[in-house]
Amino acid sequence: MTGKNGAALKRAKSKLTAAESRVLALVSLGRTNKEIAAAFGISTATVKRHLENVLRKAHLRNRVEAAIYGLLVKGCPQASTRNCPLRTWREKEMSATSYGPFDQ
Repeated sequence: MTGKNGAALKRAKSKLTAAESRVLALVSLGRTNKEIAAAFGISTATVKRHLENVLRKAHLRNRVEAAIYGLLVKGCPQASTRNCPLRTWREKEMSATSYGPFDQ
């Protein structure tokens, strides 16, 4: 990503909280709000709020754009990627649960 739009996305990346980054990573994996809430032990309303914050901060319109943003800018869902906030968390919490075609 280059130019004005790429720079804006990189700035937005640095503004996300750790919780927002984790929610974004699971959105990028195709998880539902209910699945994300269960994974983190939070309410679906909290997941929705984190996702709304991601959309606002990154100037995105919907969940699909957020998933693409997570994949392209954040480097998720690849747990081996250093930039992914799920790198260490995924091994501990997600290894026992299968969520469908997005699991590798």
